[in-house]
Amino acid sequence: MTEHVTHVTHPLVQHKLTLMRDQKTSTAVFRQLLREISQLLAYEVTRQLPMTTKRIDTPLEPMDAPTLDGKKLALVSILRAGNGLLDGILELIPSARVGFVGLYRDEETLKPVQYYFKVPTELKDRLVIAVDPMLATGNSSAAAVDLLKQAGATNIRFLCLLAAPEGIARMKEAHPDVPIVTAAIDSHLNEKGYIVPGLGDAGDRMFGTK
Repeated sequence: MTEHVTHVTHPLVQHKLTLMRDQKTSTAVFRQLLREISQLLAYEVTRQLPMTTKRIDTPLEPMDAPTLDGKKLALVSILRAGNGLLDGILELIPSARVGFVGLYRDEETLKPVQYYFKVPTELKDRLVIAVDPMLATGNSSAAAVDLLKQAGATNIRFLCLLAAPEGIARMKEAHPDVPIVTAAIDSHLNEKGYIVPGLGDAGDRMFGTK
């Protein structure tokens, strides 16, 4: 673990991730595991949320009770695979605002191209959590954060299931101010840009596509 990267080693996270890596795991079970693990990762990525107190009445007496401070946080899914993490986090934080960033890789230039961008207002006043199961080359993730910063976001965190060292390095170079929270730091990328040992293509395994 570094200051830039938080590796979540909680036993439940690691156990569920192992089940997800297994190629015998069905699409339905994979989706359910992703939903469960996203909630555990959300617990970690929201650990430092600002707090204040408000006056309430318990059945016994009034008290100044802790509550979240500031505007509702924003969850931003990097399409399409980010939606798998998004669903689980929304169960934990149903009041969060939600945005979407759509990027695809140009096969000739290998650079990310934007095809969709819709995010909540007043990003400068919100904690923004960008979610994508895989941090592979880091090019799409860095481009997505570029777009969020252009939209006004100043407090951004990146949440992923798996990260490759190459992706971590790319993000640190492009956005050293954006902490990364991940369940695993895998060995390397193969020649096709897949994380190894990884779990295959997260979107295909989640949606049953090839």
